[in-house]
Formats: sequence, C-alpha cells, structure tokens
Amino acid sequence: MRAILDGKTVEFEMGTAWKDLVEGQQALGVSVQGRTLSLATAAQDGVQAHVLTYHDEEGRRIYERTLQMVFLVAANRVIPGRRVRFEHSFGEGLFVRLPKTTVTRQLVARLEREMREIVEADMPIPMTACTKEEANAYFAETGQTDKLRLLRYRSFENFRFYELEGLKEYFYGEMAPSTGCVKVFQLRLYLPGVLLRMPHEQTPEKVAPFRDMPKLMRTFGETGRFNGMIGCENAADINEMIERRSFREFIRVCEALHERTIENIADQIVRSGARVVLIAGPSSSGKTTFAHRLSIALRVLGLRPMKLSLDDYYRDRADLPLEEDGRPDLERLDALDVPLLDEHLVRLLQGEAVEAPEFDFVRGVRAEKTHTLRVAADQPIVIEGIHGLNDALTESVPRELKFKIYISALTMLNLDDHNRIRTTDARLLRRIVRDYQFRGTRPEDTMLMWPSVRRGEENYIFPYQEEADAMFNSALPYELPILKRYAYPMLCEIGPEKECYTLARRLVKFLNYIRAADVEDEIPIDSILREFIGGCCFYRETD
Repeated sequence: MRAILDGKTVEFEMGTAWKDLVEGQQALGVSVQGRTLSLATAAQDGVQAHVLTYHDEEGRRIYERTLQMVFLVAANRVIPGRRVRFEHSFGEGLFVRLPKTTVTRQLVARLEREMREIVEADMPIPMTACTKEEANAYFAETGQTDKLRLLRYRSFENFRFYELEGLKEYFYGEMAPSTGCVKVFQLRLYLPGVLLRMPHEQTPEKVAPFRDMPKLMRTFGETGRFNGMIGCENAADINEMIERRSFREFIRVCEALHERTIENIADQIVRSGARVVLIAGPSSSGKTTFAHRLSIALRVLGLRPMKLSLDDYYRDRADLPLEEDGRPDLERLDALDVPLLDEHLVRLLQGEAVEAPEFDFVRGVRAEKTHTLRVAADQPIVIEGIHGLNDALTESVPRELKFKIYISALTMLNLDDHNRIRTTDARLLRRIVRDYQFRGTRPEDTMLMWPSVRRGEENYIFPYQEEADAMFNSALPYELPILKRYAYPMLCEIGPEKECYTLARRLVKFLNYIRAADVEDEIPIDSILREFIGGCCFYRETD
C-alpha cells in the first residue's frame, strides 16, 4: 500500500498506523482530504496526507486537548471527584477554574508534578467506540451532568471516548496518540484559578513567555460571574432556554447588560475629561455599532461627539506596504498617513479648523475633495480603528486627553466544562454571516482570509490591549443560536475539495450541539448582533 505524505511516497502494510510513518517529525496528527486524523488511525492506501505539527493550527489544537486530558488525570489523582472547568484562552494557554476547591501554590505544584509524571511515562491514549446510551451511562455514573445534558442534543448514536488511567473523556477533536507528545507546558497559579501554559507556535520547544493581562482577565471574570448569575455557562443552558420559551427574556437581559456597560464607559469618559476617544479591537467585535451607541450615551450626558474616520487617512494604494502575496497591507500603521492625522488632531484640539481628506476606495487614492472639520469643547473626537490603542497613532495628543477602549467578543459559553467554544471561532461565525449578507463574500473566501486577519490582530491589536482605560465584551451569550440559522447551511455545503474544509467542519461540529432559534424580532435594532445579521438602525439607507 502507498500514500503521499507531505509530497513523499511512503509504502506500508495494511493496518499500519500513521504514527509509524511519521516518526521523528514531532507529529501530532495528520490531515487527509481536509479531515484531521489521529496518528493512531490506520493509514489509507492512495491518499495524500499532511503531517500536523505544533506549527499548524490543527496541530496546536490537538496539543491543547491532549494537555487538557493530562490535566484532568492529574486532578483526578490529587483532588478526585472535584469539578474542573476549562474556561478561556489567556495568552499562550488556558485559564482553568476549579470550583469549590481552594487553589494554592502547593496544589498547583502537586498538579504539575503529577502531569509531568504522566507525560514522562508516555502513556497511550486509546480511543474506543461506544453507543450514545453507553456514554450517557458513564457520564451519569461519574456525575458529569454537564455532558449528560449536552448529549440530549447530539443527533448521532455513535460515540467515541479517549481513555487515560481509567478516565474516559470526549473531546470535540483528535488527540495525540500518547502523553509523551505534550512535554512542553507549565502550570501557574493565577487566582481564582490556574493557567495551563503552552508554547508559542513559532517556538514549540519552550513555554511562551508569561505576559500578565489583569484588565483582560478582569473582563473575563466579570462576564463569567454574569453568565453564572443568569445560569448560562454551557450550551445546554441555552438549548433548554429555547425549549422552555424563556429565550426571549434572556435576550433582553443580555442586551440590558450591554446598555448598562456602555453607559458606565460613557460616565468614565466624562469624568476623565478626555477629548479623544479611541476604540480598537479584533475583527467582528462590533466596533462600529459600539461607537454609535457610545456616542448616543455621551449625548445623553451633554456632549456632542464627532466621529473621525481613519479610513480617510489611508495613503494611496500604490504607496502602501505589501504583504507576502503582493497585496497591499492595509493593517500596518504606516498604511495610514499618521503625520497628517496627528497634525489634524493637534489643531482640532486647539479649536482650529482642518481640511480632512476623503479616500476614494474605488480608485485606491485620496480624493481631491476634502471636508472642513472643527470641534468645540463639548465635542470629543471618536476614532475607531485597528491602531486606536497604539500611542504612535496619536503621538502628539497628551495621554490625559485620550480615553482608550478595547472591544472584543470574549465568548465565555462552553459546550461543556471540558470543551470550550473559542472566541476566535465565534468571531469568525459573525464575520462569515456579515460578509455573505452585506459584502457578497462567499464563506470559503472569508475563511481563507481569516489567517491573515488573525496575524494582523496578533501584531497590531493584542499587544496594546492592556493600554485600554476600559474594556467592553461585545459577546452576547444568546448569539450562537441566531448565527447558526445563517451560517450552518452554508458551512455544511463546503466539501472536502475546498481548502477551508477543515475549518468549516470544525465550526459545523460544535454548532451541531446548539439549537437554532428564530426569535430575531426580539433583537433590538441597535444591538451589536445587528451589525452582522442586518436590521441595524445605524445603517439604514432611508435614514
């Protein structure tokens, strides 16, 4: 039997596992026709395969899931029967909460020692198939009610467990074949939980440097407390609200929290005396709608905010720096005429009028036409854009005159305690829906652009997020059942021949556990979600 493995022909006997064909390559899995397979899977005759390592997105996900399994076994040794919840990413790692367990340095040290013992033993992690009924029986016996509730919404009767030291677990993706594949990690006490730290994708041989982000962590914590208070931590909570017909009230509660948070930020701006309000965040965070709603909240407090568009300060397309593929890189700071913007802000803050540029995106050049701008003392300048938190954008404006806001959709909804829904996946769903609805972009094209978008965020947004004076979590706990109605049918149509099939299949897989909801008439016309599904009052052509 033969297969093509990363361009090279390999011969093997029937029943040979992929792991026996990729030794010495730091392999974590293989990709075959867009499907991510475990190394323990038998190699197939005539296929083309790609070895997945830590440098691949799917490889890093395998690594993370395997480390989670090792953590669970270590916790079962040290604090048997205690609840473990993997909540969200934090830098190059995961934040893990241990509800009803006092977390100390001594406990963290014991957990790490056990994890290292498990890893050094290079214990196999076999996968076994069973029925949904058998899985339910196991989860009932072990008291895992979160998984029991979720499995009610699983439409498939077949099931598979990964098993390690008697502990059975279902992760929504592949695992490494043995614990020895995940040697690089570190545990760190980070109250009220533990950080499970991993390598950076570019340096898989060492744990990534730790970067403390207390403001971001506080925002996650506030969202987590709110979700716990309203009883919405896992997907089953959402599904049951839809069944009980209490989902509409839940939407109203979530929207009320957004409104109150925006009002609180407006109060902070007024108290600060800031004259320039800068808003930045990653793609599909709802920055534009947030800027509109914040402006209204400031109007209520007696101010008359004026929006300044960074898009008009782009340099001519012919003068822009290029990406590796030769396309203009619109995300770099020097893609903007920063000196001109800086000069205009200084003059505006001193009461002068300026002739602001207008950019012609059809021709890719600055238009000859300009428009006159002047601001009064009660008119804060609102600027929304990727570089808003970087002081290099507004270097001549004194820090005390600036108020910086970081906005992101920080999803805190899990499938169950051990399987989280990634913030990046939730944002991608937003973007897929918006791009298809309003930009005529096919889902596969949006997904192919996503890695480039993510690189821009890593380079130009995330390094500055702790510079913010306020953070706004634009995620809405109710949004996935709404987005599913739009995205799910399109994602299901993407076949294995498409380059983005792996990503589409991953999104479909977690959406399978979330019920769609047809309650759009309940969503306010100024909701952040309206920016993606339509019907937003800020973008009506007739207004």
